[in-house]
Amino acid sequence: MTHETTRLALPKGRMQAGVLDLLTAAGVRVDLGERRYRPSISVSGFSAKLLKPQNVVEMLHAGSRDVGFAGADWVAELDGTLVELLDTGLDPVRVVAAAPVSVAQRGLAPGIPLTVASEYRRLTSRWIEARGLDATFVRSYGATEVFPPEDADVIVDNTATGATLEANGLEIVDEVMRSSTRFYANPRALDDARHRERIEDLVLVLESVIEARRRVMLELNVDAGGLDDLVAVLPCMRRPTVSRLHGDGGYAIRVAVPRDVLPTLIPLVKARGGTDLVVTAPGQIVA
Repeated sequence: MTHETTRLALPKGRMQAGVLDLLTAAGVRVDLGERRYRPSISVSGFSAKLLKPQNVVEMLHAGSRDVGFAGADWVAELDGTLVELLDTGLDPVRVVAAAPVSVAQRGLAPGIPLTVASEYRRLTSRWIEARGLDATFVRSYGATEVFPPEDADVIVDNTATGATLEANGLEIVDEVMRSSTRFYANPRALDDARHRERIEDLVLVLESVIEARRRVMLELNVDAGGLDDLVAVLPCMRRPTVSRLHGDGGYAIRVAVPRDVLPTLIPLVKARGGTDLVVTAPGQIVA
């Protein structure tokens, strides 16, 4: 690779806010300024460009971008030969097959002619083949949910909550795949030592933010006699930080725990003698 800067693709549309927020939390400033398609970025060695998510995949595959954020659904749809570096967990959606109630209740059986509408030609074709359906594919260009029942029997579309499908009288009949915003690289970018080092450093700080969002910092005190019993129930990353309290035989404990265990963990800690509990949100965690 002859270019000096590592070329980063940032997604436009619904993914943009989440990605920019993640970068900001990692200490990476992205200034859209007046030239919104070519923002400045505070990390040395990177240049950035805003693209539609589908174009991010295409440009990464073509090699005109080295790294970028895109949905796993479009990477699968466009069959890009890319390296997944990080699943941000942002914008989680399911790609599903959905149909009107009458079709859903009848079922999708081989031998029954169907019309299937979708923006996803490759994913839908693979799904039709895997199910052994006698189906004709119709390409949609947005608002796929309005096709049934007059213009299609089934659709394949992405959904976060299913509310839009339900509002249009559709039921989910199958799940094709799950998707989220992920960070990808062109394989050739990783073959260049300069680009690889920058990319790995960026992945490290992004991972630290994602890990911190999953966890909270739990601080508490415990008498000396209850230390071992209490430590035994703490779901820490490695080992908790334990230090003596000033002037008595008790201990202070500090540990990063998964956020979703708090409803059961806090009562358990209290029952085992934990006192003075404080829960805070860390900004970044590097294991």
